[in-house]
Amino acid sequence: MKKTVKDYIRTIADFPHEGILFRDVTTLFADARGFRMAIDQLLHPYAGERIDKVVGLEARGFILGGAIAHQLTKGFVPIRKKGKLPGQTISQGYKLEYGEAIMEIHEDALQPAEKVLIVDDLLATGGTCEAGIRLCERLGAEVVGCAFVIDLPELGGRKLLESLGMNVHVLCEFEGA
Repeated sequence: MKKTVKDYIRTIADFPHEGILFRDVTTLFADARGFRMAIDQLLHPYAGERIDKVVGLEARGFILGGAIAHQLTKGFVPIRKKGKLPGQTISQGYKLEYGEAIMEIHEDALQPAEKVLIVDDLLATGGTCEAGIRLCERLGAEVVGCAFVIDLPELGGRKLLESLGMNVHVLCEFEGA
């Protein structure tokens, strides 16, 4: 039977807290075929579409985004947690399940009218990606899509991003939070 991306992802119970089923993509990244499959499938819907930069959300989005940028021969831009980027940044707050956080991007990372693809490993509530979208748009860029390996549909992130007019692409879904 042919393997899918989902087959390469392991589930770890009670991490980082009791009752959580953590979807671990490190096993996907560690397998050359699985990793290649994920990158190819993340790119597929955007074939032929103009993309000027790939934006990766901290932290696993850096791994995926870097590989996708390489495939497209485009630049890669990280969006990081507050205080992690060395240059001048702009910030965007967002809500977490238990509190708030801030994401940042270098103020010169994107140019007006550039088309960007945002990439991350997991779509849960959509808060991190929404902050990423807002940061890109504040710099004048246009987000052409948001691509994820995993969606947790019960948490509503996809609906949130689609309500913002985003094209959302996911490779697999897992039930539960």
